[in-house]
Amino acid sequence: MELKWLEDFLSLAATRSFSRSAHERHVTQSALSRRIRQLENWLCVPLFDRSTYPVRVTAEGTAFLPKAVEMVALIQGARRDIRHQHAVTAEVLTFATLNTLALTFFPDWIRRLEGRGHVFKTHFGDQRSSFAGKVSMLLDGESDFFLTYAHPNVPTHIDPERFAYRCLGTEAAIPVSVPDASGNPVHALRPSGAAVAYLSYGTGSFFGRGLVKLLAERPLPLTTVYENAMSAGLKAMALAGCGVGWIPESLISEELKSGQLVMAGDASWHLPTEIRLYRASGRCRPAVERFWAAIDDADQRVESRPLHLAGAA
Repeated sequence: MELKWLEDFLSLAATRSFSRSAHERHVTQSALSRRIRQLENWLCVPLFDRSTYPVRVTAEGTAFLPKAVEMVALIQGARRDIRHQHAVTAEVLTFATLNTLALTFFPDWIRRLEGRGHVFKTHFGDQRSSFAGKVSMLLDGESDFFLTYAHPNVPTHIDPERFAYRCLGTEAAIPVSVPDASGNPVHALRPSGAAVAYLSYGTGSFFGRGLVKLLAERPLPLTTVYENAMSAGLKAMALAGCGVGWIPESLISEELKSGQLVMAGDASWHLPTEIRLYRASGRCRPAVERFWAAIDDADQRVESRPLHLAGAA
């Protein structure tokens, strides 16, 4: 038996929908169905009645449900405890972080801290694909820090009484396109006219959520031609000329300089953000406290305050 079988079972028992659970579990419906069958074969009982819609948990499945919850909690708790003990012993700092910041911001930032005589052992925790999943790593104590973008349109549900943050900088996601022969964007943002090919983040990522309100307030004739929660994936499609995408500036600085990409709209279409580092407010192990103090030592601290950015509601 595999842990993912139990996690699949719990998801399907909650959603009663193979399509919704497949999306939640980031697998295809066929893969989810196959793994549920494998669990049923292992138990030698049917867990779901597939003849109804939504699917129904069988009597055997209902009896198995609390045991599955207990087993998953036990395994995940054991893993978390062992990792935490290792981190305490090795003084490894665990970060939950958005993928773009891991690529563009984190390396230079750590190098600047080390340039002031600080040496730290860092580790990226399990990289969950959704923004909510990364937030939960901080809330559940699976990471020491959470490095993220912040914008009023994207609530984090992080309790300010339990978690402190430092603002480390600012950055905007800007709409870009390949240029035509005259240097104008092929996929320009126009309120009317022909539909514009749109490279979408979907709804589970930070920028996907941030763009919802911006695009709702300023409707555009957009046609989604590609979806990817990762900025690097959208950048590749933008460079291929497939459409317009909102990409963080740090990820496309060289392409903007070289003219491979151009802005598809003026500054009013930008999505400005803060770059924040969160941690638990209470006293933590010495390695965490030393790292937090090093940020202040490097003069990177900006006092925590409500975020008021141009273009924010």
